[in-house]
Amino acid sequence: MSQNLYPLQFEPILKERIWGGEKLKTELNKPITSKITGESWELSTVEGDVSVVANGDLKGKSLMELIDENPNGILGTKVYERFGKQFPLLFKYLDAREDLSIQVHPNDKLAKERHNSFGKTEMWYVMQADADARIIVGFKEDSSKEEYLKHLNDNTLVTILDDVKAKSGDVFFLETGTVHAIGAGLVVAEIQQTSDITYRLYDFDRTDAQGNKRELHVDLALDAINYNKVDTQKKYDSKTNVSNTVVDCPYFTTNFVPLEDKIEVSKTGETFTVYMCIEGSFDVEYSGFKQTYQKGDTVLVPAAINAFNLSGKASILEIYIS
Repeated sequence: MSQNLYPLQFEPILKERIWGGEKLKTELNKPITSKITGESWELSTVEGDVSVVANGDLKGKSLMELIDENPNGILGTKVYERFGKQFPLLFKYLDAREDLSIQVHPNDKLAKERHNSFGKTEMWYVMQADADARIIVGFKEDSSKEEYLKHLNDNTLVTILDDVKAKSGDVFFLETGTVHAIGAGLVVAEIQQTSDITYRLYDFDRTDAQGNKRELHVDLALDAINYNKVDTQKKYDSKTNVSNTVVDCPYFTTNFVPLEDKIEVSKTGETFTVYMCIEGSFDVEYSGFKQTYQKGDTVLVPAAINAFNLSGKASILEIYIS
């Protein structure tokens, strides 16, 4: 089947959120119809939210079907050996019209024990930021379970959390256990382990349209939190027409590619590669295949495709598993 594979684009899975807005349409041209759309899941095998191919001969097939039929060709030999037929990453764009809840994600061990799931290590690339937009990432100083609970109960949790101003191009890498929240006025690209496990700690006492507050997970979170101060912001180079490493962790590698002309890409067949278009537009060319991708598009290049070209003027995130 590998000879029939080509770079794959998928239908966005759009999610309404209490904190969402309309920037996924105005900034990224997503087909939203709601004024509170918070997320566009670009590439997912989360149960109930499996991505479906949008382009070419395989249009209408799900990502899980493709993996089941040809795991080495889609995932890559190394990824298949490590994860079996599980697609290990989830790719999203998020629009925060309001602050997201303050939350934390469990590590692999806790997530496996409690939810039979991966943990959720993740990274954010800030695509657009309003003036004074900020994020919450970890504690200002090393803390403790006791101090955390005191401030949570006193409704003063935000006073001990680190508040960082965010601007376009900033990258934040969040290991499991890091207390965090995306602040109002941000559009971000998110790359994470395949997991939808979130422990919500504080939601600013918001209510939904029916007047109900969202569920909190205070007890579950206690053993998941890293109470130490953490450094989450990543610095990276911006050399044109090369892959500049931004994040290199056990779960994924993300490079920043400022494309100004043309790049010839060679791969070994060990891993799939995903490209997220952050700015501008670019073409992917492979054996007679050519397609243009715009800001907000995401493309999966199956592992079986080991030589292809990128051309155009764009800022791109390149993601694979080392």
